[in-house]
Amino acid sequence: MRKIVHRHLGKVVAGAAVAVAGTAVMIGITLPGTAGADDTGGGKAAAGQSAAQAGQGADGAVAPGVVEQAPAAEGEKGKGRDPLTDDEIQRVEKIAVNPQLLNASEDVEGDRGPERLTVDLADPKVGELDDPDAPRRADVTFYDYRDDTLVTRTVDLDTGKVVATGTQHGVQPPLSSAEYAEAASLLIADPLGADLKADYKDATDKELTDPNQLLLTGAVYRAVPGGQPAVLDKCGEHRCVRLFPKVKNGPWIDARDFVIDLSARKVAKLES
Repeated sequence: MRKIVHRHLGKVVAGAAVAVAGTAVMIGITLPGTAGADDTGGGKAAAGQSAAQAGQGADGAVAPGVVEQAPAAEGEKGKGRDPLTDDEIQRVEKIAVNPQLLNASEDVEGDRGPERLTVDLADPKVGELDDPDAPRRADVTFYDYRDDTLVTRTVDLDTGKVVATGTQHGVQPPLSSAEYAEAASLLIADPLGADLKADYKDATDKELTDPNQLLLTGAVYRAVPGGQPAVLDKCGEHRCVRLFPKVKNGPWIDARDFVIDLSARKVAKLES
């Protein structure tokens, strides 16, 4: 097997250890955590427009006439700093996406509505740390592929209302499973995916036609000056990914030479 796959990507590897070790030497990959105060973004003329799409004016004031969705049924509720329950997660997701945000945004496949990334219990405010009855709030993050905006909406779980909205550009949190799948679909469909498909066939004796045939992880890719073809220069402003595909019940396939720009829906190969 190892000799056969050297005709293609040449790097089908057995076992997670090799894949993990490979990530340590990759250039230009960022694995960001929660967006911090340093991630001010900007640099896009659409920033004010994005804020308006999320229910705010560019000056931070709430735009008049915005109709929020009616709060969803409460279901099972947590207490204090307990993790969010499944019912709470489902409820805040519905509350956070009001009709205005739904109609003015796009997900990773280009469909209406933003791409949901995470739902987390919000940090307590100053003065609430020792208060056992402090309000429970949830931060819901989305990525809007229409204008490459990270949208964060904070929902008060007691009132069922959106109490804060923030938008940022140039902030790239970890990718969702849907984004990994779409990146794999783009790579499989692109001529540059020929080696990936050949290695899959060598490993399984089957044709690779669908991302569901793979186990997918990956990392956000940010452009490095002189480190990639020009088509990837906007990675970081755009949402770009390097995939680490694995054959189900089989070996890893090294596809690190390829970067998929999900915003532009393009695939490129890094220059050696």
